[in-house]
Amino acid sequence: MSSDNILETRGLVKEFKGFVAVNDVNLKVRRGSIHALIGPNGAGKTTCFNLLTKFLEPTRGQILFDGADITKEKPAQIARRGVVRSFQISSTFPHMSVLENVRVALQQTLGTAFHFWKPESSLNQLNARCMELLDEVGLTQYAHLAAVELPYGRKRALEIATTLAMDPKLMLLDEPTQGMGHEDVDMVTQLIKKVAANRTVLMVEHNMSVVGSIADMITVLQFGQVIAEGPYAEVSRNPQVLEAYMGSAEEALVGAHG
Repeated sequence: MSSDNILETRGLVKEFKGFVAVNDVNLKVRRGSIHALIGPNGAGKTTCFNLLTKFLEPTRGQILFDGADITKEKPAQIARRGVVRSFQISSTFPHMSVLENVRVALQQTLGTAFHFWKPESSLNQLNARCMELLDEVGLTQYAHLAAVELPYGRKRALEIATTLAMDPKLMLLDEPTQGMGHEDVDMVTQLIKKVAANRTVLMVEHNMSVVGSIADMITVLQFGQVIAEGPYAEVSRNPQVLEAYMGSAEEALVGAHG
């Protein structure tokens, strides 16, 4: 495995009772890059993510992270190595404050994540770091607001802050702009670009203008197989990719950078 690549899959296969959801995927994610995994619905993108984070076991193939074979490791081991995933559905604690949400994520740095009998005041030492993280994602002014009261786009920003609290080497973002209006999409896109400045990001994303504006490399899946890979300008003109997307999505592909 090249030291340039932080993540690599070799011949990755996932079968479900004879159905091949991921078929011989060889993925290489360069250290310090934003890498997008795209494809039409049912292409195998989320299954791929579930394999990388070990929520699913591969049928065949290898997964390498930072030079180590992690194919047989459990999700908690992967997380400790620095592979941290943000989910499609917002996964914050709605009735805790924005600050408290980040503080829970930071607790692991104290080694007290499950010490529920410890007084809450023992967590106050984390507040300074919490505020740094909230500042990084533009949420300082919302620190004491309940997470449930945040506008939708800001909830995703909070989710990114809790992901950053885990000090990830590789951030896996699953549909980070799904269901957002134009303004929120722009905000979250810029936020991803900012937090990726000294990290590696692998993202599944449907919005082609997001992918076109921030991804260094794009891998296109169809029926569980890689049909194209390269920078946006190259991939968006690939006939196989255009055919896979068809119609309106084809226009979106070509028009996203125009």
